[in-house]
Amino acid sequence: MILGSIEESVLASGVLEPLRMVKVGAQVSGQLKTLHVRLGQAIKSGDLIAEIDPTKEQHKLLAAQASLASAKASCKEAGIRLKEAELAFRRHQTLSRNRAVSAADLEKAQATFFAQEAKVEQLEADIDEKTLAVEDARATLEHTKLSAPMDGVVVAVAAKTGQTLNSSQAVPTIVVLAQLDVMQVKVQISEIDVARVKPGQNLRFTVPGATGAPISGVLEQVEPAPPSMADDGGTEKTNLAVYYNGVFSTPNPEGRLRPKMNALVTVISGQAENVPLVAWSALTQPDAHGRYRVQVRARTGELTERLVRIGLTDKIKAQVLDGLAVGDEVVIPGLGEATNLGSR
Repeated sequence: MILGSIEESVLASGVLEPLRMVKVGAQVSGQLKTLHVRLGQAIKSGDLIAEIDPTKEQHKLLAAQASLASAKASCKEAGIRLKEAELAFRRHQTLSRNRAVSAADLEKAQATFFAQEAKVEQLEADIDEKTLAVEDARATLEHTKLSAPMDGVVVAVAAKTGQTLNSSQAVPTIVVLAQLDVMQVKVQISEIDVARVKPGQNLRFTVPGATGAPISGVLEQVEPAPPSMADDGGTEKTNLAVYYNGVFSTPNPEGRLRPKMNALVTVISGQAENVPLVAWSALTQPDAHGRYRVQVRARTGELTERLVRIGLTDKIKAQVLDGLAVGDEVVIPGLGEATNLGSR
């Protein structure tokens, strides 16, 4: 055995995604008249992305405005009739006090006044409703021009100029915007390893074709349930392996990392330096207390058996916590070779 450093880690595969990504879709149906962006173009928030033929929506707005104008005219006329009915009612009240009209005529004038008052209120409510219809039609017309909701790069174009879009059932995507300066990596951690992984652990990863040192990072989150929970209503298929997503972000100032790249991730679950190490192959199966049996060769050449407790391991060597001392020679079963617990 030797004194040295050891690192216990979990290997997993991951996929890179932009930390922020938005699908820009059409809220109105119609023909895509103009597409103002192209794949790979960098745009700013508020930039015009596309225009949908506004003819139908313009007609709807004009119709709503005409209906509102008609309602206002009807309300104005009803207001005049209300004033007329009110004056007639007041006259009948005066004449009734002088016994110049019958009670029946007074009641009729009163009913006419109240009915006209109610009609005006109804028409005013109708104006409010038609005003909302105009605002809704105007908003829909504005939706024929699609603007960027954020700064980003066009990473996908899903529609072409001249294409007819139907938003009645689902919002059709026109382009996908992403911010590529920071990427997010979702790591698939198996159910076997998930107990050894937790947020805050250091990690490193590489992508295919990359040169140079691995990229370092810190695990930010381990999702509490597998992604399939959202797809199958929580019913897991027991005959399939279960994976949990670990999530972390990494800066991408030079744009070397691209969406959907695969990443080989090493999550460091433990590290130790200048500790006693023994070859993993020297250990037997653990007993009920988690202790391993090893064979130690004495100076006389006699072999004795020890029980040892193990800490970190990379499956090549293991950290010895208890049961061996520096200078002990451990024999690898089947080989008869001994390793000395010294330092180097």
